[in-house]
Amino acid sequence: MALYRKLHDMVKKSFRTAVIVAAGSSTRLGKDKLMLPIGGMPVLARTLRVFEASAYIDEIIVVTREDRLMEFASLREQYGITKLTQVVVGGSTRAGSSLAGVMAASRKATVIAIHDGARPLVTPSLIERVIRKAEERQAAAPTLPLKDTVKEKRGDMLVRTPPRETLAAVQTPQAFCAELIRAALTEAQEQKLSITDDCSAVEAIGLPVASVEGDEENIKITTAMDIIIAEEIIRRRGA
Repeated sequence: MALYRKLHDMVKKSFRTAVIVAAGSSTRLGKDKLMLPIGGMPVLARTLRVFEASAYIDEIIVVTREDRLMEFASLREQYGITKLTQVVVGGSTRAGSSLAGVMAASRKATVIAIHDGARPLVTPSLIERVIRKAEERQAAAPTLPLKDTVKEKRGDMLVRTPPRETLAAVQTPQAFCAELIRAALTEAQEQKLSITDDCSAVEAIGLPVASVEGDEENIKITTAMDIIIAEEIIRRRGA
């Protein structure tokens, strides 16, 4: 309870940092998806422009591989990403990359939102919802109800059907009180936990994450079909 009171006091005066994780190798798509043009603009640049435009973001940190530092840093001038303060080298795991970004955030940061660089269709309204909920509840993530029935699989056998109403698809950005996510990701790194999102690190130290309404158009560019869908969404938005 003492930690929760301290976290609550910290978010009363907010400085919000966005950590954009762009350290992957794009192996599933077979090409560099982050610099792939969609709607006439590289995926990562489109992602950064949304956070640049958000009134709920004061600073942007990009996390990437060492060989991409200069290329991604150049997006600041090319696309007017004035809030981009640092491009830093990530780790060999999701937790390591997120932690690198979180530790590079300004010490003024009270809330840190972590977002996949390959989700360029995120909207300012979704960023606002997640940030505001994190300021209220210390940790928040956007979720969507599942449309398909989900099965537990062992080998080539389907063995169990979890109740669909208890499950959700989770998106980014995921936002946290800065002190909380620093501690959670540090613990995940030290314990060598295998996590695929940043909520998992917070859950691992026994704290809950609040859910906000996600956005079906906030897709992650992973396959060639995702590119086709993203192009259509951009065309319809006129963006």
